[in-house]
Amino acid sequence: MSGPRLGYGSNGFGDHRLPDALAVIAELGYEGVALTLDHHHLNPFADDLAEQVRSVRRELGRHGLSVVVETGARYLLDPRRKHHPTLVSEDVERRVDFLRRAVRVAADLGAEVVSFWSGVRPSDVDDELAAGRLLDGTGRVLDEARRHGVVLGLEPEPGMVVDTVDRALAVRERLGDPEHLGITLDVGHCVAVEADSAAECVRRLGPLLVHVQLDDMRPGVHEHLEFGDGELDLPATLEALSEVGYSGLAAVELPRHGHAAPVVAERAMAALRQAWPPWLAEAVASVRRDPASIGALFPAVGREVGRAPLRRDDPHGAVHGTVDDRARTRLLVALAGTAAPEALAAELAQLYRHGDDAERRGVLRGLAAVDRAEVVPTGLELVGDALRTNDPRLVAAALGPFAARHLDDHAWRHGVLKCLFTGVPLAAVADWRGRRDDELRRMVADYAAERRAAGRAVPADARTLLES
Repeated sequence: MSGPRLGYGSNGFGDHRLPDALAVIAELGYEGVALTLDHHHLNPFADDLAEQVRSVRRELGRHGLSVVVETGARYLLDPRRKHHPTLVSEDVERRVDFLRRAVRVAADLGAEVVSFWSGVRPSDVDDELAAGRLLDGTGRVLDEARRHGVVLGLEPEPGMVVDTVDRALAVRERLGDPEHLGITLDVGHCVAVEADSAAECVRRLGPLLVHVQLDDMRPGVHEHLEFGDGELDLPATLEALSEVGYSGLAAVELPRHGHAAPVVAERAMAALRQAWPPWLAEAVASVRRDPASIGALFPAVGREVGRAPLRRDDPHGAVHGTVDDRARTRLLVALAGTAAPEALAAELAQLYRHGDDAERRGVLRGLAAVDRAEVVPTGLELVGDALRTNDPRLVAAALGPFAARHLDDHAWRHGVLKCLFTGVPLAAVADWRGRRDDELRRMVADYAAERRAAGRAVPADARTLLES
């Protein structure tokens, strides 16, 4: 894969001995491990720490794994209070001591980064005191990192003093933008608390990004989920990492999935390979270098990346699309970044008119991602052509976000009726709730009456439109 190296977090293998976890992670094709220092996974307070470090370094070398040191163990410092003490607690010294130990362990392991977070502000500590403790403690850990040539990555963590990218950047600025302090980004956190998408956060951070954690989440909920169970746009995120030249470790972070760690890690790797396969990474780079190359690459997508639906609950890809739909959108986005607007519109028309059904669906689903004024007339022509067919998958692809924004009311209403006629799920029609009106209800009511008069069942989606 062009871009980040894929890893897996050892905290997702909490029920495994560390040597066994490293072996499984390597067998599944991961290139590195995000190693959480903990009681049973390289305890930095152990009497035989030096020997443990030598042993782990040998295991890492044997499996060809790079390593980042994580410091988020739950009960390593206090058996009664999770993650206590922190950099904003009264007894901050224990946390500073732990992080300095982590720096020394990282240096001895040859680790790329030590990742850490700020902590939750105690109720009896005001913002000013919390900020002072955080800056002082981070500064002292940073001194240790400089001495050992180790890079620190401050991770924004929901619910903590530093909970967003903006606050992490503010801490770095107040410390003087030190060379040895970068940002760790958990892309799931972007879904949960950031105003920007994960891909946008990646682009904002650019060279300040020193470590990445990969997981899915839902807006407003800090719960680490497997890919596909939340709202992360994984392909766009991986593409952004490649785009900014990030070549560090991007490690899957699923700390609550240890009960099924090998199976979960295997599923994660399959999702990552599907989201951003090596062929697609090279194809996107090729289109950026030479826009004309899309003519040969666009037809090859299905053969190279597969044609499976993106969601198990959408077996035909009518609502959410397919793997090849998504890959073709990535190629169109790359084209839009290099081609002049008029050339982009002409190329879209060529790809659609000379393509097979899958390639036409790819163009239709990609229109929303390359939506600009010069493209709209051509896009509407292509949508109109698709809506004149009786191919349910073309009709579904045509009524995506681009049509919701630009198709006139008359054509849009008839497109919705076409969905009812051809069995396309109403869920495939972007923003149908926002665009429905009395005229559409009248048309659907007439359609339902005709069905009843002929003794035929009225589709559930027609009833939904009439009842809404």
